[in-house]
Amino acid sequence: MNEASVNNLLDSMDLGRNRRLAEQLVESAFALLADDPSLLDLKISSAALEEMREAFKMFAPFHDVPKVTIFGSARVQMADPLYMQARDVAAKLAAHGWMVVTGAGPGIMQAAMEGAGRDQSIGVSIRLPFEQGANPVIAGDVKYVSMKYFFTRKLMLIKESKGFVCLPGGFGTLDETFELLTLTQTGKGLPVPIVLLDTPGDPYWETVHDFVGRQLVERGLVATADTGLYLVTNDCQAAVDEVLGFYKNYDSLRYVGHLAVMRLKKDPTDAQLVELNDRFGQFSTGAIVRATPFEPERRENDKLDLARITFTLANHSAGVLRGLIDTVNSFVDA
Repeated sequence: MNEASVNNLLDSMDLGRNRRLAEQLVESAFALLADDPSLLDLKISSAALEEMREAFKMFAPFHDVPKVTIFGSARVQMADPLYMQARDVAAKLAAHGWMVVTGAGPGIMQAAMEGAGRDQSIGVSIRLPFEQGANPVIAGDVKYVSMKYFFTRKLMLIKESKGFVCLPGGFGTLDETFELLTLTQTGKGLPVPIVLLDTPGDPYWETVHDFVGRQLVERGLVATADTGLYLVTNDCQAAVDEVLGFYKNYDSLRYVGHLAVMRLKKDPTDAQLVELNDRFGQFSTGAIVRATPFEPERRENDKLDLARITFTLANHSAGVLRGLIDTVNSFVDA
């Protein structure tokens, strides 16, 4: 398909500022077909795009509602203390207006949805051989979607949420948890609160944390500061406080070129700005300063009412960024 044909197709749609990206999407699709892909490549591309479309559509009405994703084993039984822990943490977050996203299966996933209630639950399941579909809390709900591929499912479980609580689980839970940590550490994902939640007397996440310290930090494979990207706790209220406290003053982060723009609920005072530069200025190529919304933010009407500080990290460090967020959150109580 030539450029004129693509433009004629898109002219019939009201795409607004999304026109350029829409052109790229259509052109990529036709370029893929022109490459004479194999049947398997076509099946993967077609199925992945279709189920992402379904998930985007399902999440769209709840875009402005804060969401927390809860990971954990499908094999945990109702009598297990972990089941009650998952139900309790979900109930507490739902009481603060958060929606709870899970993989929609049994075990920890069902417990979390029981705690949140059907109205505040969203399910993203995976279709597996010889396994049941959605749990009874979310089955048949409009806030439920089923996925064929793990990679698209993980995208949807992570993309929409502003906080994460990980309870013990098997290979799948560890995969989800470490992918989340990888995205946060590398800057491919935005900063988020991540809680590794046990029950009293259960050292599951303490053991994982010990492994990270002894085998990753001591070998120099990750930075010591990277262990600050998550909280290990066996206290349900501490998990809730970690998620809610992360947004006490901090709201969001976006990049304008290489410049990081941190949006805050409360503008830092002059003294607080000096403190930020004293503590974190060494990691920035320039001073940390207040700012007004940038042109891309104004064009997209992106949180224009919030205060802003800007900086450019000399070398991306998720640990440093997390420390900066914790500091601006502490200013609210000052």
